[in-house]
Amino acid sequence: MDATSAGTGAGAGTAPTLEDVARAAGVSRATVSRVVNGVRNVDPVIQQAVQQAVAATGYVPNRAARSLVTRRSGAVALVVSGAGADADRVFQDPFFGRVVSGVVRALRPRGVHPVLMFADGEQDRAQVLAYLAQGGADGVLLVTTDGHDPLPGMLAAAALPAVLFARPTPPVPLDWVDLRHREGGGLAARHLLAGGRRRLAAIGGPADVPASRERVAGFREALPGGGAAVRVVEADFTLDGGEQAMRVLLAEQPDLDGVFAANDLMAQGACLVLREHGRRIPEDVAVVGFDDSAAAVAARPRLTTVRQPVEDMAAEMVRLLLDRVAGVAATEPVAVLFEPELVIRDSG
Repeated sequence: MDATSAGTGAGAGTAPTLEDVARAAGVSRATVSRVVNGVRNVDPVIQQAVQQAVAATGYVPNRAARSLVTRRSGAVALVVSGAGADADRVFQDPFFGRVVSGVVRALRPRGVHPVLMFADGEQDRAQVLAYLAQGGADGVLLVTTDGHDPLPGMLAAAALPAVLFARPTPPVPLDWVDLRHREGGGLAARHLLAGGRRRLAAIGGPADVPASRERVAGFREALPGGGAAVRVVEADFTLDGGEQAMRVLLAEQPDLDGVFAANDLMAQGACLVLREHGRRIPEDVAVVGFDDSAAAVAARPRLTTVRQPVEDMAAEMVRLLLDRVAGVAATEPVAVLFEPELVIRDSG
């Protein structure tokens, strides 16, 4: 039986077959098989035509048969790891939602499914490794919220295909994607300065998260004197954290006229507190966030922010991982860095 055949033939009452897809796409049966099985060297135009034909015919690959041939599960594990990496946080934070959206969008045309897993402790990490060792998934897309997370090193030591969202610290021999966070912080600082703001402050994320440190460092470096006099209050990347940090900043520096927050949720929280204290945004205080998430548009006023193209980064993780699984990736680990972009709206 063909590893991708869902039925025994075309006709009324039977499931669509490879032949049906081939006729709809105007290509050979072998070409359809290569596309459905994820062979990488297929012309993109032909690949798109086959994918459209698959959708039009309702063809469903026989995954069990295919896995016997390819020795692949047809699934990848999307693992959220680190302190507090539980379901509640993932589903409430727009950042994680964007990661999931980007991953699903990139996997769907390839007929690969994501399996969401959480690893917030030693037992969870052991379960992830066991699941992979047993063939439950072909590899890992890892999003970690802990700068000291041991899971990347464990995956590398086990020689399991994995791609990380964010540069690993300490370095491990795995592929990763990340943003030039320091440059993003600099964009925020220069924008506030260009708007005539001089009494600046910042709300940083957790100090043990490298992205947070880089954003704040880039913000400081772009300010006169390296930003040595700028007050930074650390928070936890949540709306409540932004509110609490903003109250501290107002108590210490009531005349501030510009605030940078290391993510949009904290910036949104800062805006709520500023309005509570009668500060007009941006007339009295300009606010710049980071990420360009749904929170940036939901905030009032809408946030000026530094865009992190999370969906594109997640799609790149998928590409790197599937190349690893297919054995066509470079021998050495691959790193892909994305550029930040300032998105100007109403808050500053």
